[in-house]
Amino acid sequence: MKKFVMAAVGGTLAGLIATTQVAGPLLAQEAAKQTNVYEQLDLFGDIFERIRAQYVEEVDEKKLIEAAINGMLTSLDPHSSYLSPDDAADMRVQTRGQFGGLGIEVTQEEGFVKVVSPMDGTPAAEAGIEAGDFITHVDGESLLGLGLDEAVDLMRGPVGSEIIITVVREGEAEPFDVSIIRDTIKLQAVRARTEGNTVVLRVTTFNDQTYPGLEEGLKKAVEDLGGMDKVNGFILDLRNNPGGLLTQAIQVSDAFLEGGEIVSTRGRIPSEGDRYNATPGDLAEGKPVVVLINGGSASASEIVSGALQDHHRAIVVGTKSFGKGSVQTVMPLRGDGAMRLTTARYYTPSGRSIQNLGVSPDIVVEQPRRAPEAEADDTAARRTRSEADLRGSLSNDSLSEDEIKQIEDERAKAEEAAKLREEDYQLAYAVDLLMGLSKIDLKD
Repeated sequence: MKKFVMAAVGGTLAGLIATTQVAGPLLAQEAAKQTNVYEQLDLFGDIFERIRAQYVEEVDEKKLIEAAINGMLTSLDPHSSYLSPDDAADMRVQTRGQFGGLGIEVTQEEGFVKVVSPMDGTPAAEAGIEAGDFITHVDGESLLGLGLDEAVDLMRGPVGSEIIITVVREGEAEPFDVSIIRDTIKLQAVRARTEGNTVVLRVTTFNDQTYPGLEEGLKKAVEDLGGMDKVNGFILDLRNNPGGLLTQAIQVSDAFLEGGEIVSTRGRIPSEGDRYNATPGDLAEGKPVVVLINGGSASASEIVSGALQDHHRAIVVGTKSFGKGSVQTVMPLRGDGAMRLTTARYYTPSGRSIQNLGVSPDIVVEQPRRAPEAEADDTAARRTRSEADLRGSLSNDSLSEDEIKQIEDERAKAEEAAKLREEDYQLAYAVDLLMGLSKIDLKD
């Protein structure tokens, strides 16, 4: 018995010695890492004191510290940043759907400001700013070397004031200036209308108004057409939609799904990820859905299009989306400021990350640039003549007046569709696609 006890004690001592031998270097490494961090913080304090005491002009200490904090955050990725109390207040107003500015969602790339998308009905959209444009100068002042928040500050100003931005655009040989009058931006998150028997839901942003606006607009459009039996399908237009609230993206996706995963998020610790699932109920009642996207469709727009695509609930049409597959958490800080920090990536139901890749449409449809007006007029003038245009041509005696009227009505609808094709080719393609699907018995 004594031998057994001694053996057990000996084994325990050996285990302790082995553990100490392994843990010792690890503890030393951790201690060295902590010491290095404290040394770097001491270096920061030393630099701060020297700037405060020896810089050529007196500095605002608060601004200096805020700049240091923002520099630390912006070095992580383009979407992490420090929000001053004013910026944090502006962001809270934007999520409610009204704010002042030009009406563009921007990011930073290669040292310049890149337009993610212009917002519908805003001064920037009316001035012709396009997704993918680079803004290099504001009122003649270069943006190269400025942080994104600093560049955005330059573009802000009193409502009614003029700003001149210099734009570099792919396909244009030279940079060009665009004059824009600043205005109060009032975002209508959803606009619903009908094109023939198709309901078009134009979603411009994902803020607090988005899902309520979608539900209300969809129901009214269906009612205007005479009920769901008269509807051949729905178009969810997410082009140039820069995203917004994750909660709204989930609700909009859920509006067209009966169940299944919508999106999942995964951060540094996999076990702390979240999954969001759809609940029963489809506002479209199983009718075909087409989602329109382009290079200006980002973030929440990609969550919706990716979810509906993975569940085969919608046909995605257009061009590749922006590719922002990261989640930002806004954390309030003391002094009414806030920190916007990238905390996770999001994944579509099939498990794919969209980060840097975007959502690829099922059917790629480019939006052609508009032809000059003179060229368009020439095309209209060359309309082909038909038998009916000839003087004294025989009438059609095989059809009743009602049948002739029906043919003429269908021809008028086709001509309206052709007109839409000239105004918005991608949307017209989606309308034609749903019209074609309505001619097929999908139950067979």
